[in-house]
Parts: sequence; C-alpha cells; structure tokens
Amino acid sequence: MKAKSNSNEGRFAYEGLDRVIHERARLSVLTSLMTHPKGVSFGDLKQLCSLTDGNLNRHLRVLEEARMVSIAKGHDRNRPQTMCRITPSGQKRYLEYLETLEQVVRDAVQGAQEAVKPGLLTGLAASKA
Repeated sequence: MKAKSNSNEGRFAYEGLDRVIHERARLSVLTSLMTHPKGVSFGDLKQLCSLTDGNLNRHLRVLEEARMVSIAKGHDRNRPQTMCRITPSGQKRYLEYLETLEQVVRDAVQGAQEAVKPGLLTGLAASKA
C-alpha cells in the first residue's frame, strides 16, 4: 500500500530553476540577449556582462549546446564579427525560468510576512535620522 502523499511535498523544490540558466554569467548573457532581440556582437556582449573572452566563449558554448542561443560568424567592414542571438526555444525557457524565480520571490515574501508576528514591532518609534 502506498503512503498518503503530503500536499506540501516538494513545495519549495523549484524544478523550474533551469541549471543551464541559473549560473550568474549565463543569466547575464540571456538577459542581455532578451533585451536585444536582433542580436548582440560578441564584444558588446562581453562588456554588457563584464566577462572575459574565454569566459563568455565557454558560457556561449553551453547555451548553444542547449539550443538557447545561436552564434553567427561574419564580417562587418572587412573585420570578423560574431553575432549572438537568443533562439525562440531559449526565449521560452528563459521566460519559464523567470516565472519560477517570481514564485521564489512570492514564497519568500509570504514567509517573511508570516515570520513577523503582529505586534512584534509595536512600541518602536520611527527613526528621525
């Protein structure tokens, strides 16, 4: 016989926190690309995310393998240029990830509000700094 499942089981597991996106540098890259739908040059993306060439290259490879970004190499005024764009599936995964983050924030706020007992802060005067 199967044990009765607790409705709160896994309540805060946040399965939607995609490990590919959840790394700080990759989150920065995807956010930059979401705000530039036509794409961003490698050099500009490096500056936007404060990454080194090697670091950005590595994170772009991870995102490209996950089919979240596309990378196109070309030339602009006889100079090599690499353009990075977020893919439609990358946009979808990014937005799903943001929905999960929003739930994390809602849960944290609710937990903080429940932790502060009514009347706990009464009697404290406002600071006149």
